[in-house]
Amino acid sequence: MTALPRPGTWWDPEGRRRSREQLANLAQRSRQVLLLAGVTGVIVGAGVAAFDQVTRTVVFEALVQRSVAAQTLAPVVGLVLAAACLRWLAGGAGPATTDVFVRSYHDRETPLDLRPVLGRVAASVATLGLGGALGYEGPSLYAGAATGSLLQRRLARYFGREDAKVLMVAGAAAGVAAIFKAPATGLVFALEVPYQDDLARRSLLPAAIAAAAAYVTFVALVGTTPLLAVVESPPFDLRDLGGAAVVGALAGVGARLFSKLVGLAKSATTAAPVLVRALVAGSLLGAMALGTNRLFDEPLSLGAGYRSLEWALDPNRAIALVLALFALRAVATALTLAGGGVGGLFIPLAVQGALLGRAMGGLVGSSGSTLFPLIGLAAFLGAGYRTPLAAVMFVAESTGRPGFVVPGLIAAVLAQLFMGRSSVSPYQVAARAGHLERRFGLPVSAVLRTDLATAPSDSSVSEIFWNHVVGTRQRSVAIVDGVEYAGMVRLVDLRAVPQDRWESTPVAEVMQTDLPVGRVGWVVREAVAAMEQADTDQLVILDDEDRYVGLVTTAEILNLDEILDEAS
Repeated sequence: MTALPRPGTWWDPEGRRRSREQLANLAQRSRQVLLLAGVTGVIVGAGVAAFDQVTRTVVFEALVQRSVAAQTLAPVVGLVLAAACLRWLAGGAGPATTDVFVRSYHDRETPLDLRPVLGRVAASVATLGLGGALGYEGPSLYAGAATGSLLQRRLARYFGREDAKVLMVAGAAAGVAAIFKAPATGLVFALEVPYQDDLARRSLLPAAIAAAAAYVTFVALVGTTPLLAVVESPPFDLRDLGGAAVVGALAGVGARLFSKLVGLAKSATTAAPVLVRALVAGSLLGAMALGTNRLFDEPLSLGAGYRSLEWALDPNRAIALVLALFALRAVATALTLAGGGVGGLFIPLAVQGALLGRAMGGLVGSSGSTLFPLIGLAAFLGAGYRTPLAAVMFVAESTGRPGFVVPGLIAAVLAQLFMGRSSVSPYQVAARAGHLERRFGLPVSAVLRTDLATAPSDSSVSEIFWNHVVGTRQRSVAIVDGVEYAGMVRLVDLRAVPQDRWESTPVAEVMQTDLPVGRVGWVVREAVAAMEQADTDQLVILDDEDRYVGLVTTAEILNLDEILDEAS
């Protein structure tokens, strides 16, 4: 007898037909995804052009032409308006932008929250337009990611499970590409920033298309003038490479200290009421504007820092003034963050690096060269955000001088080594995790059992044994009075009571009250650590008001259903 072909194998005609259809559908869906990525880029490029024109050209450029008194008052007004936008337009959301993108990228189950987008963008216009010392790329990246997320939700039928965040990444790349007029920088930054030692490589092609489309749209509306006007072609000898290495090491240490300063500023946002913080930080920023007007004849402590970059590239600047501006800009950025300002850290990091490089160039007798400021920019920026490729690409694209790439790359690599594991973004992870590692990062609700029966504390030992141990095969039972957790009784606790006393002994006398409990806000990793420390295979989970929510068991944690689903 001839054996029939097994369905789905290569010799099965029906199986081959289905496979061809699946491949055709996959190819069609891939083309649709790339087309939607291009549409995302066009929309984001136009939106970022409008944001840039309003914030920089209309508001900030007008501010620097006003009186010193107006410049002194502007940061207070900006931070108060930003606080109002976050409170009433963003529904009480925080000021984070790039961090929101990074956090959302790693949360596979929860889409990017679109409700605070309008409020955060409005707050960024107030912050940056009125002198806050943060960057334009944060709001641009965030708005781009939100645009991509919105399109993907509306057109979910074109995306598979593996493409869950693809347009969000593409939109982020488009936002950075547009605001810096640097498509490769936008692409690489969006792929690098979620990780410290890895890339979000699944989104490479859609992000590249979106970045290119955004760049073309932006320059069509705004113009192609490069961000950094550099006419010099850098020299290239061993002396320059050695200097690049020294600048890289210094930038790594400096970026590490800067990231700690940023962390302190972000933690200060919970130390006082938002209005108090805005008034205090804004007043200090105003005082710094007054001081920098006297030191540099212009308010270099205000704004994103583009004017400071131009100032640093002038070979006639005294080293003492360069170092003074380095310190003042760092403090201004920290004050803007502490005051609740909304903006990015890309340009503030770039400014710090350029100033550091300019000071180093003056010390070694190369103050007339733009080489040291630009390799300092690449090193400091790459270390601060843990994005060395994006930093070097930014220097090459924004100057139009690829000769800066090699010394910039050397400096960026050295800066990474001296940076350690620090970063200005607390939501970055080291690298892509495997299926098991990713499971430990899931919220504890993913393995929570809420269907297990509980018992009140006045139940008898007999009731617990027959109703729960025998009836539902529970080896441990949570004792709950109403919604209040009282303790846990285990089979071994029941065995300690003579059987003739089971009817008369309340479970409250034998239950354990000192076993650890978990919280609903935990991740699986924290639950596993608590269970290992207590040598137990179950953990009670309570909410913030100590009410019983459910039980986590090792059986649920080790359940491979979700891992197999991920792998498929």
